[in-house]
Amino acid sequence: MTSIHSHNKAKALKPGSRRPAKELCSECGLCDTYYIHYVKEACAFLNQQIAELETIAHGKSRNLDDENDCYFGVHQEMIAAQKKAPIEGAQWTGIVSTIACEMLEKGLVEGVVCVQNTKEDRFQPMPVIARTSDEVLAAKVNKPTLSPNLSILEQIEQSNLKRLLVIGVGCQIQALRAVEKELGLEKLYVLGTPCVDNVTREGLQKFLETTSQSPDTVVHYEFMQDFRVHFKHEDGSIEKVPFFGLKTNKLKDVFAPSCMSCFDYVNSLADLVVGYMGAEFGWQWIMVRNDKGKEMLALVEDQIKTKPVISQGNRKQAVQQSIPAYDKGVTLPMWAAKLMGVVIERVGPKGLEYARFSIDSHFTRNYLYVKRHHPEKLENHVPDYAKKIVSQYQLPDQ
Repeated sequence: MTSIHSHNKAKALKPGSRRPAKELCSECGLCDTYYIHYVKEACAFLNQQIAELETIAHGKSRNLDDENDCYFGVHQEMIAAQKKAPIEGAQWTGIVSTIACEMLEKGLVEGVVCVQNTKEDRFQPMPVIARTSDEVLAAKVNKPTLSPNLSILEQIEQSNLKRLLVIGVGCQIQALRAVEKELGLEKLYVLGTPCVDNVTREGLQKFLETTSQSPDTVVHYEFMQDFRVHFKHEDGSIEKVPFFGLKTNKLKDVFAPSCMSCFDYVNSLADLVVGYMGAEFGWQWIMVRNDKGKEMLALVEDQIKTKPVISQGNRKQAVQQSIPAYDKGVTLPMWAAKLMGVVIERVGPKGLEYARFSIDSHFTRNYLYVKRHHPEKLENHVPDYAKKIVSQYQLPDQ
């Protein structure tokens, strides 16, 4: 490998210039730095290498014969959790922010890579290296847009940080793991969130205007386990829109091509993953992938309540029916969408089975996208675990 100093001579691409991954670029920020020197090895859309990097990060890759491993990646433990005293204004109860603050306050790390927003726009991501808890808390709430988190890699080296926590999503973390040895760090912790269907800022505006009754007052939103999109507004009200009532015909092209080509929903290479889709409604889903993840979770064990994850229902019929519906851009009348949502909420998949439903739905859609738009990449880009998951379903020929 090239030494840490020799890549200083490599030139970063100017923001907005063409990326090596072209239309599949997820704008992770790597190409905005001199670490672009490693992009052909590091980029998740040029060199898919999750299995190899799992072995480096966790000591082993996933077992495809174990359903939980195949779906959720290498893990030591999965639990459902809530923070006993939620952080005001957090998107959930604030477990991610609390872990980051504890790591700073206890001196485990000197900085936290996280994403605040610009002063002008609550949804415009602004990656920072937080040095205080206040700076971490300023990053609470997800930004559902493509975010160049890795654009701050040069700052890490220049600031002589040696112990770092990085919070990020799958494509960012794969690139980070690929260049990890070049960062000159003594200790790197990675706290991941599951990620699916990000958009550009313009795409986000189209989604909000197409879906919400008051797009200008939306604070944050999430696709929830009750099969509804929950929009939280400035006045604290929650607007709920059934999945099946989304205007798919208008939204099919709103998601970034990188997200339509991604098979790392569960952030396979993070040490610890905190999300929601594998837990019951109102709870968060935590996956401890390795000993570093266990160390991180231990910092907040006295601040959270936990319970075992559950798995109920059967996802497969709902997934199979969703494949042609999405493919053809079918949109139900709102009354029918609400009725279907009520029925599925009562008898549909819950807990880990809901997580499998979500993974199956996105992997089948994304497999078709890659097959149609980038057939030359299909064999090498789709991981073996994703091929196994997709093989359970009948896909349209064209």
